[in-house]
Amino acid sequence: MPDSSAPSSVITVRVVYLARLRDAFASDGESLAVRGDAPTVGAAIAALRARGGAWADELAPGRAVRYAVNHEVAPAEASLRNGDELALLPPVTGG
Repeated sequence: MPDSSAPSSVITVRVVYLARLRDAFASDGESLAVRGDAPTVGAAIAALRARGGAWADELAPGRAVRYAVNHEVAPAEASLRNGDELALLPPVTGG
């Protein structure tokens, strides 16, 4: 029987913030520890959103933000592995 008190695994991903998110978070990226037995993009976003403030506002459910894992567009359900790059891509406008 597995020990339910055992800590879940932790991976580290490189998060890259683009366009308006770079301005909102005053950063172009960071290393982020993501916890869980099967870490996903959604888990990483939830960890960022839990910081509150601009994080909660910019990454709120329904906000237009796409994700890319290792330069490939990915859904929130996509798995993450240690060392992956997760880019957060808001829509870009301009002319």
